[in-house]
Amino acid sequence: MSWRVERARGTATDFHGRDLPVERGVWIFDVEHPALVLGSTQPQPQVAAPDIEVVRRRSGGGAVFLDPGRTLWVDVVVPRGDDFWDDDVGRATHWLGERWAGALGGAARVHRGAMVRTAWSDVVCFAGLGPGEVTIGGDKVVGISQRRTRDAARFQCVAYEVWDDEPLLGLLGLRRTDVSIDAVGVGVGRLTAVADALLAAFA
Repeated sequence: MSWRVERARGTATDFHGRDLPVERGVWIFDVEHPALVLGSTQPQPQVAAPDIEVVRRRSGGGAVFLDPGRTLWVDVVVPRGDDFWDDDVGRATHWLGERWAGALGGAARVHRGAMVRTAWSDVVCFAGLGPGEVTIGGDKVVGISQRRTRDAARFQCVAYEVWDDEPLLGLLGLRRTDVSIDAVGVGVGRLTAVADALLAAFA
């Protein structure tokens, strides 16, 4: 069974609100405007910047910042009963992490253990490490969240060209002196090259 690949551009709100098709899919989203994406249970911060879109996703975890041109956002949809479906939510992302690791090269590693929580992982996505997520040199390089329905699973993945936590911390009302998470993330470099390599892994 092949993967239906789609590239789209628009708002983070529109993309998060998409219905899940009951077919394999790989979606690459380019956001038109900067966006703060909150986890499903995360408190709503007071964001004073009118040009920042604030969106709440339907999966848990901490916040991510989507920066046009500097963020690679890829969603992968797997229907129930597919060869890549796994009822174990902790194991369900391992294969996807392997695809990312292959696209990023030999230094990338897939986390296959339990969720690694820190004091700030419920606030900032990259401050924790979940099953299937990818690291380079111990630093997180790909974040993965998952939303499940009766018919399908949607894995939402994010990677950054260059890791910079200052915009995210600022939108959450935090200062660098409040939290030390500057070393938890790392960028992937040129996004077009990584996206092309990832899509080749789904061919």
